[in-house]
Amino acid sequence: MEVKNYTLQGIGIIQNVIIGKVFLYLPEKLIIGKSKQKINTKEELGVLEKAVEKSKLQIKSLMDRIKGKISKKDLDIFNSHLLILEDPIFLSKVKEYINNDGLSAENAVKKTENYLEDLFSHVESNYIRLRINDIKDVCDRVIRNILGKPKPDLSSLPYPAIVVAEDLTPSDTAILDRENVLGFATDKGSLTSHTAILAEALSIPAVVALKEITKKVKNEDTLILDSEDGIVVVNPDEEILEKYKEKKKEIIRKKALLDEVKFLHVFTKGGKKIEISANIGKPEEADIALKNGAEGVGLFRTEFLFLNRREPPSEEEQFEAYKNVLEKFKDRPVIIRTLDIGGDKQIPYLNLEKELNPFLGIRAIRLCLKRKDLFKTQLRAILRAGIYGNVKIMYPMIAVKEEIIEANNVLEEVKEELKKEDKKFKENIEVGIMIEIPSAALMADELIKYVDFFSIGTNDLIQYTFAADRTNENLLYLYRPLSDAVLKLIKLAIDASHKYGKWTGVCGEMAGDTKAIPELIKLGIDELSMSPQKIPKAKLTIKNLD
Repeated sequence: MEVKNYTLQGIGIIQNVIIGKVFLYLPEKLIIGKSKQKINTKEELGVLEKAVEKSKLQIKSLMDRIKGKISKKDLDIFNSHLLILEDPIFLSKVKEYINNDGLSAENAVKKTENYLEDLFSHVESNYIRLRINDIKDVCDRVIRNILGKPKPDLSSLPYPAIVVAEDLTPSDTAILDRENVLGFATDKGSLTSHTAILAEALSIPAVVALKEITKKVKNEDTLILDSEDGIVVVNPDEEILEKYKEKKKEIIRKKALLDEVKFLHVFTKGGKKIEISANIGKPEEADIALKNGAEGVGLFRTEFLFLNRREPPSEEEQFEAYKNVLEKFKDRPVIIRTLDIGGDKQIPYLNLEKELNPFLGIRAIRLCLKRKDLFKTQLRAILRAGIYGNVKIMYPMIAVKEEIIEANNVLEEVKEELKKEDKKFKENIEVGIMIEIPSAALMADELIKYVDFFSIGTNDLIQYTFAADRTNENLLYLYRPLSDAVLKLIKLAIDASHKYGKWTGVCGEMAGDTKAIPELIKLGIDELSMSPQKIPKAKLTIKNLD
């Protein structure tokens, strides 16, 4: 039965309004029969090996097809798929089910997928939970290669359309027919999934997490996909169509305004310049930041170097990564945050003790001071790279002054080591701390004596102020960035830094929130650092303040 004017709410990716026909993508699900009572173990291991090798070749071919269309960072999603296929834990588990349980190759892969999904679904780390979709994508590919049942793809559509699916794997998304795919809408998904990341990289408007869009449409229905507000309208009438056509024009007009301001410097009414910087997580994101008008890097997360590998990165590897960004930003400031691992970011090879509450445990600066071998290697790389640009160091998760003193002592030790080795490095380097624990904000007057600047990590500051996990949907009512409690803590940090002739920035979500920006400026903030895509809108917001 045709549904008229049916509206569904989801999560939007890439702000746009798209009007088009539906193309339903519902590939036949794999049906795996039970294993035979007796199997030839050697044969099944051979079948597995061939399917794994074929899968690797397919992934490499896919990467070749999309290389140059997306950043190296986004291409790394498929490198992670290759790593899964080479992971000894994954492969040994599959082989164990063949050797010990007498399962066929396809059943062994499926059982391993179920085992890993169950294992990772209980892990607190959002990063690890997101890997489940990658594992499912890889396992589906291997099983299809075992059974000789290739999956239909979206590389060639019969007409220009909005693809509607239960979900899209990263592999599906990467090969979308760029001429005919206007956008996509899915039942499942999240803003941080690899599919969403690829959609953004490929500039494909999408609305995900719609729950039941596949049940509400049929092929060639008319769809409005409003990826700005995360809305999909099925079979709209003329009045609704006209409304969204006007909205599309308004989005184009706003984009033109943003393009005009993104390279401007912005000032408060009193003439104070607000530095607008970018948060980046990999060297490749430096280019995106510069294209969006970043005046520096307010937060360079270094965890990317430590994830998806079996051992810590070397000093040289870190040095090259930091140097790469510093050379691109030249004399503009680049603040490198030292390793912030722990909490929701766990690294198996570090063999950290299991904690009942990892968010309040050995993480960030606490881990660095416990594992000074890791800390010193990173500081050496930063100091050496520092001669190529305007680098600053920032310690995360500071709770008390003793942590700053100990970290600074380690920094001085590293400088002495580099001098003895006759290696060039930046000697007079500015050091700052993140204010993300209420104790640090309350003691800001004391802590500022040991550093050159503060940067407020509002995400953690808010959740620690209200003792509420910001990723818990049931506690969203306690995510209150503009509450008096949070604003008072921010004000304490700003006032303390100004009292000593120093500065304070914000590098959490509040920095790019157009509702929060005016309040932060009233409090006297000096710098705002945000995801690169938010920079133009932040500059326009400040420019238009009364």
